[in-house]
Amino acid sequence: MKQLIRNIVCLGLGLSLGLSISLSSQENAKSYQSDFDYPLLQDVLETVETYYVKTVSKDELVQAAIKGVFEHLDPYSSFLNHQELLDLKDSNRGEYFGFGFEVASDKDHISIIAPFANSPAEQAGIQAGDIIIKLNNTPTTETNLADILNQIKQHSLSNQSIHLTLKHHNDDAQFEVSLKPSTITIQSVTSKLLDGNIGYIRLSSFQENSTEDMVRSLSQWQNAHLTGLILDLRNNPGGLLDQAIKIADLFLAKGRIVSTSGRFFDANSDYYASPQTMLTNVPMLVLINKGSASASEVLAAALQENGRAKLLGETSFGKGTVQSLIPILNDGNAIKLTIAQYNTPRGENIHNIGIVPDIKVASETGPNQKNMAIIDAISARTDVSQDSLVTSAIAWMRHHD
Repeated sequence: MKQLIRNIVCLGLGLSLGLSISLSSQENAKSYQSDFDYPLLQDVLETVETYYVKTVSKDELVQAAIKGVFEHLDPYSSFLNHQELLDLKDSNRGEYFGFGFEVASDKDHISIIAPFANSPAEQAGIQAGDIIIKLNNTPTTETNLADILNQIKQHSLSNQSIHLTLKHHNDDAQFEVSLKPSTITIQSVTSKLLDGNIGYIRLSSFQENSTEDMVRSLSQWQNAHLTGLILDLRNNPGGLLDQAIKIADLFLAKGRIVSTSGRFFDANSDYYASPQTMLTNVPMLVLINKGSASASEVLAAALQENGRAKLLGETSFGKGTVQSLIPILNDGNAIKLTIAQYNTPRGENIHNIGIVPDIKVASETGPNQKNMAIIDAISARTDVSQDSLVTSAIAWMRHHD
């Protein structure tokens, strides 16, 4: 495959499928590379194109070769065509067309990272940690994750419904849902002042303007004499890493926020807090669950390990890798590539482990909880004071005042 790589700029646009980081680097200019720099691959492609029993175009073979490359990598790396790249940019602005859930391989199965608020997935009762048994009657395994993701993507692009067979993570009973894609508008930051002058902020994802929205929400309470602050990161699948770092900096006057490490020079960075903070002396609790992943784990760990906040809820998802968008000089395509791992302020890598909360409160899910999950999700948006975990957080704050 012909490539001319000059001044590669890793845009760090962020991923609705996970975590991103802004990078920029200038590589030495590479001379024009002919196809014959890859003789084995060239020979295979030409042999198949010439002798295979059915006609297969060179373009099909190249696409198959690209697919094979990314199947060899982790599930968070992929090739993005022009339309997929545009869709990803839209998601970073809070606009999303699809079914409204994130998936990842988890040991020997495929699980839901988190459903988006107001999405077809949430309305159908899908929860963070649910295991996908079948997609359109095809059994799913970790080995066919790439095909599953591609099917979901193609059905979304063609506006076709999908049929899922799932089970909750702590329940063996299976259930089925049919989802039709729709346009989803994700409001990154919402806030409310609860009884007792306790501020509540729901951070649903890390988008381009999340820090500005967070500052706006916090500013309204600067003179409110808050008795506590609850930051809700439940079912937040991640997004732009730079936004997570900036939001952590709003609450931290000093200390390391996160570090990243990888083979690429600029993938190795340390991020530290600046002295300017907001609501400095207000006690703070952060709510997390199995759907808190990626950038939300970066924020939660930074606040926990720097002693700024206690974490309440369930152990988080455990996604400790960093992806970046690398544009390639071919029809506006790009590569979403895992380029680093991140470590918490104390140097811990939480990938496939997650962050353990200081105060453990398990979610209540079981064979008769599907409808209750939908009711809870709606009530969390309309009357957050009725949310069971928020109620637990308020009680803890009052008890430890």
